[in-house]
Amino acid sequence: MTEEPAQWKPNVTVAAVVEHDGAFLLVEEQTAEGIRYNQPAGHLEEGESLIEAVVRETLEESARSFRPTALVGVYQHRKPGSPVTYLRFAFTGEISEPQDRPLDTGILRAVWMPAAEIRACREIHRSPLLIQCIEDYLAGRRYPLQLLHHHP
Repeated sequence: MTEEPAQWKPNVTVAAVVEHDGAFLLVEEQTAEGIRYNQPAGHLEEGESLIEAVVRETLEESARSFRPTALVGVYQHRKPGSPVTYLRFAFTGEISEPQDRPLDTGILRAVWMPAAEIRACREIHRSPLLIQCIEDYLAGRRYPLQLLHHHP
């Protein structure tokens, strides 16, 4: 009897693309490569929906409540030299004022940054998905949340 090869699976992540007065909400985080910028983002946890994940990650990383209103896009990315592939679901929506709560471990602060400044500092983006999600948002890409179905 031959053994089946292990099934490959990507790491599923979510991200919040939030714009206010021409600036985007980013988090500054400590990584193995140094300080990097990203959207509030993180991994889907077992048993949660994509919507639940992006609401949780945004709160944990920015101390703000997030209400998704649309899907901006789905992105696949493999970091060069890494065996890990990420499958990111990026959402846009409405955000609250910051709450008095600690940020996730590794998150230094939440910041608002205009798209031009974000484009100008690509060398310190966590991944190329940061700017791709913003460009897609600026291009008007919005898909209804009804595309997503969660069957617990």
